[in-house]
Amino acid sequence: MKRILCSLLLLASIPAIAADYSVQPGSTIGFSGTFQGEAFTGQFKKFDATISYDPANLATSKLDVSVDISSIATGDSDRDNALPGGEFFSTAKFPKAHFISTAFRNDGNKVIADGTLTIKGVSKPVSLDVGFTPSGDGATLAVSTTLDRSDFNVGTGEYADTSTIGADVKVNAKLKLTAK
Repeated sequence: MKRILCSLLLLASIPAIAADYSVQPGSTIGFSGTFQGEAFTGQFKKFDATISYDPANLATSKLDVSVDISSIATGDSDRDNALPGGEFFSTAKFPKAHFISTAFRNDGNKVIADGTLTIKGVSKPVSLDVGFTPSGDGATLAVSTTLDRSDFNVGTGEYADTSTIGADVKVNAKLKLTAK
């Protein structure tokens, strides 16, 4: 009995390890903004993510997402042709955007992932609202934030005017996950 009790105490002292997940087809990373006062939406069709998440022990959770910027699609050919260019994303020089979490925390009734986002060679701290919904052997991870495009030098030259192209860009992702 003493041996069993010692074993249970030893197991209880081992910190929880976040579950590792792989991203499944049907996952999306999208965004919305305004052009001349009209709303538009878009998405990135290619991205990779490394995800470890434990809602009971957020300190062990990690999020690392790399987005292929050239996979951008808004449904408007003029905009889709302009966005990879030097005045917007400069995809020839900066083909990827990258977010890596530095910490997860509870903020009232929601979870926040703090981290660093790098776009167009500019790295800034960013906080993401996180929703995690377990389901069977997987889960859905939903994240959202609002970025100021000028913080990352997206939309320079004649496109820097925020009265034409709004400064705020809402980013949202819905990642369908399967436990590894």
